[in-house]
Amino acid sequence: MTAAGRAMAEAAEKESGYNEESTDESECFAPTLPTEVQHLVKEDESEEEPKLKYERLSNGVTEILQKDAASCMTVHEKFLALGTHYGKVYLLDVQGNITQKFDVSPVKINQISLDESGEHMGVCSEDGKVQVFGLYSAEEFHEMFDCPIKIVAVHPHFVRSHFKQFVTGGKKLLLYERGWMNRWKPSVLHEGEGNIRNIKWRGHLIAWANNMGVKILDMISKQRITNVPRDDISLRPDMYPCSLCWKDNLTLIIGWGNSVKICSVKERHASEMRDLPNRYVEIVFQFDTEFYISGLAPLCDQLVILSYVKEISEKTEVECCARPRLDIVQPLPESCEEISSDALTVRGFQENECRDYHLEYSEGESLFYIISPRDVVVAKERDQDDHIDWLLEKKKYEEALMAAEISQKTIKKHKILDIGLAYINHLVEKGEYDLAARKCQKILGKNTELWEFEVYKFKEIGQLKAISRYLPRRDPILKPLIYEMVLHEFLESDYEGFATLIKEWPGDLYNNTIIVQAVVDHLKKDPQNRTLLRTLAELYTYDQRYGRALEIYLTLRHKDVFQLIHKHNLFSSIRDKIVLLMDFDSEKAVDMLLDNEDKISYLHKLFKRDHHKGQRYHEKQISLYAEYDRPNLLPFLRDSTHCPLEKALEICQQRNFVEETVYLLSRMGNSRSALKMIMEELQDVDKAIEFAKEQDDGELWEDLILYSIDKPPFITGLLNNIGTHVDPILLIHRIKEGMEIPNLRDSLVKILQDYNLQILLREGCKKILVADSLSLLKKMHRTQMKGVLVDEENICESCLSPILPSDASKSFNVVVFHCRHMFHKECLPVSNTVSSVQFCNICSAKHRGPGSTILEMKK
Repeated sequence: MTAAGRAMAEAAEKESGYNEESTDESECFAPTLPTEVQHLVKEDESEEEPKLKYERLSNGVTEILQKDAASCMTVHEKFLALGTHYGKVYLLDVQGNITQKFDVSPVKINQISLDESGEHMGVCSEDGKVQVFGLYSAEEFHEMFDCPIKIVAVHPHFVRSHFKQFVTGGKKLLLYERGWMNRWKPSVLHEGEGNIRNIKWRGHLIAWANNMGVKILDMISKQRITNVPRDDISLRPDMYPCSLCWKDNLTLIIGWGNSVKICSVKERHASEMRDLPNRYVEIVFQFDTEFYISGLAPLCDQLVILSYVKEISEKTEVECCARPRLDIVQPLPESCEEISSDALTVRGFQENECRDYHLEYSEGESLFYIISPRDVVVAKERDQDDHIDWLLEKKKYEEALMAAEISQKTIKKHKILDIGLAYINHLVEKGEYDLAARKCQKILGKNTELWEFEVYKFKEIGQLKAISRYLPRRDPILKPLIYEMVLHEFLESDYEGFATLIKEWPGDLYNNTIIVQAVVDHLKKDPQNRTLLRTLAELYTYDQRYGRALEIYLTLRHKDVFQLIHKHNLFSSIRDKIVLLMDFDSEKAVDMLLDNEDKISYLHKLFKRDHHKGQRYHEKQISLYAEYDRPNLLPFLRDSTHCPLEKALEICQQRNFVEETVYLLSRMGNSRSALKMIMEELQDVDKAIEFAKEQDDGELWEDLILYSIDKPPFITGLLNNIGTHVDPILLIHRIKEGMEIPNLRDSLVKILQDYNLQILLREGCKKILVADSLSLLKKMHRTQMKGVLVDEENICESCLSPILPSDASKSFNVVVFHCRHMFHKECLPVSNTVSSVQFCNICSAKHRGPGSTILEMKK
């Protein structure tokens, strides 16, 4: 008996018997897994994540397959069409619920075909019956053949009036076209090569498989464009049928036996046509598989392959049917790379043959349907929730948490917090307490309840120390009891750790009085413990009991005493302990004392802070600097305006401090002696020149020239630097004839360059001066051209009477100057000069410059 026959016979058994068998197997397919993957075991049991997830199509399908067996199925994006061995066709929704039922034939349905719209269906059966009808219209076609019709395919656009076509496959490939008067006209497309067992129609191309191989027909030209022979002719084509699948309008995937070919339909170049079809087929990928192929489907650039598997039984050592496999492979030119491989526990797999399995798919949703006589299984691409499920099952919590965070807007099943809490529990179970505590910061966030729960959990396992470093200290703040509990844990076993927490934690996190009392109790047992004493001082500081804290710090000679004194202004408390503080840290002690200079001063830093404070000690500082700190003596002499110069000069001359003596001599006005000391003692011409520049005294330059005239290196220095201050001719004329002077040529060139530069600067300044003078002259001229208001309020600057007469009818003469002074004409003195220009007497008398007349008014 064939597998289909056995399936139908078993379907007639009592329903209870079927249920007993299905109950055990269905557990493997429970869609509410975490055990979902149990029925999809990778045969190598590797840690690689599955690519697909599976669930059994149930509801109406379960009811159908209890009494019948599936023979074929077609998938549309809106519904499913299932054919059975008892000649029924069921329309199902995607959950497997029955929406329509058609009694087509009393025998097996061989094929169901749907157009792209899902409005027309073609059905053929084992008794030779073919029906094509509208699901939502009265349109229908019936035909009976005298042989079984294995395949039917309606035009993809059958819904359109000019595409009313379908093909059938038995011993012949027949094309039916509706013509005039709605009559259907058949025509033979191909015959003579055995039964046609598979047809796939896509666009204008029809692909079919018979006993000899696969052909493709171009419906536009009505030409057959290829013949792809089958590889293994030893396999019976009825037992190992060919699987066909169009990936797109021009790519056909062929699976037969254990061979896969991917064919591409291409346009032939016009120059190559002759009597050949205008299209041809090129095999772009070809490879063999390990098992026999029962179905094919595309998945992006990969392939999904349903395989029929046989294996040797370990008990009987006889070949038997194994679970079918669903593989995802990446095609390569002459081989393939396996991406995933799942063995499926479908019902009755032990009795099925290769021809009993079918693979259908929904293009838009990447859904794959595995059809066997007693089962329909749906495979879906795994989503992010499935990915997280798998990671959690493999205890890869870190990766699961990261995946959930990245996809938090799309995941529906998982919550980041739940994954995080599971991760913490997992780490605790593994004994990785520090890592678990560290993860609490990120996972628990600002949730105080969860924080407190986790702290108590760490306490129960004796790991409070592990979580102490990561407890929140600001936003959020936990209950004081939590922090006190941790501090007591450290106080009982780890004084250093306790001290660290007291130093790091803000004092308002816990009840300070309780912790102080606990420390005091421990000090009764160990009164000299420096760690506890130091920590107690910090606690007193938090509690603003600075006196007690200072007492402990001084006892311990701890450097934090300076910070405490400075921060809380406790200087008056340690007046009698200055020496002790200097022993602690002289630098910090001095800084602190300078901040309180009204009580005691430290001369050098006091002077650096303010040159005028401590001026009565400046004479003493001279000898102190000379004795102990000469580098700071000269800066002190430069900056101090209160040190006695004679005393300083005496000290410096006694100690032969040349630079300091030079500075003091110049400051006291004895520049010649200072210059002589530079030349004779230091022998430094550059310093001497710099000194002469600073003093800007012609006599000093003369002395410098006289001293240098018999010293060639000094002359070179003068020539290089004298040009901008003294006429170089004065020096050049005094150079003895025949004296060899180093780099004389370069020095003379530099003098000329400096001279040219001075000329250019002067010319530039002259141009600027002329331009500014002209601009100001124009501005003055514009100003003087403006009118001047003369009214009754103005007076004559000579007679001091109103400038305008009270009687406007009388004649008058008024003179107004540019300086705005006004006179009656008769009040102005008579000019003795020949020039006709008059000048304001007032401005001329005050030496402001004569103001010329700008207006003479007459009436």
